[in-house]
Amino acid sequence: MTPHNNANLGDIAENVLMPGDPLRAKYIAENFLKDYKLVNNVRNMFAYTGLYKGKRITVFSSGMGMPSMGIYSYELFKFYNVKNIIRIGTCGAYSPKLNLLDTILVDNSYTIGNFAKALNNDDCHLVHSSDKINTKIKEVGISLGYNFNKIESNNYNNNNNSIYLGNTVCSEVFDYYADDFEKFISVFPKDLNIIAAEMEAFALFYTAKYFNRDASCLLSVVDSRFKNQEISAQDRETSLNNMIKIALETAIQLD
Repeated sequence: MTPHNNANLGDIAENVLMPGDPLRAKYIAENFLKDYKLVNNVRNMFAYTGLYKGKRITVFSSGMGMPSMGIYSYELFKFYNVKNIIRIGTCGAYSPKLNLLDTILVDNSYTIGNFAKALNNDDCHLVHSSDKINTKIKEVGISLGYNFNKIESNNYNNNNNSIYLGNTVCSEVFDYYADDFEKFISVFPKDLNIIAAEMEAFALFYTAKYFNRDASCLLSVVDSRFKNQEISAQDRETSLNNMIKIALETAIQLD
């Protein structure tokens, strides 16, 4: 056990899905897993381990922000022998081509913050997701009828069967609260073509790299400065369920 996790060694599977919201972890366990049990409830950061198609999977909430993700992913990799983590979360679109509820598979996560500097004195601000997991996600997605393309690609085609590959920014501040949004985004390297913002992926990817483990991130677009769209609760649930299913199908195929 750790100060943040009361699971026993062996309670947590080698492959973990990591939503930010503890209640989303509960939702996934109740709707997708069999014979699941609650293995952590410290600070109500719920974690459940159960069976998906006969394979052990843990769904462990991370909370919001890099510090929280950093704590939980560090402890899972170091103390609980976790090999692979797939973050499933939400994001804000930074490309006008993205619609609400589009799904993104993150390639690189960029931050202006100093998470890596604080962890091990590494002046790192860009970290790559796991090629191993991303390759498997693409294989699974294609088998489920999805296609993968980049926003800047000439073959770009926005439809419900597309998953978009791209780089995202991992912010320490919810960007809608920034005093000057244009100034906020002006410091991002232009060659990264950042397509969305969220708040946890850099910490997850960097911690995985630190322990020589694997991590990836699937995101659902839930807000955009470029769209005046409304989404129903049913559409939101369907979109999230699709993303969850891709992550689960991937997790049971990982070594």
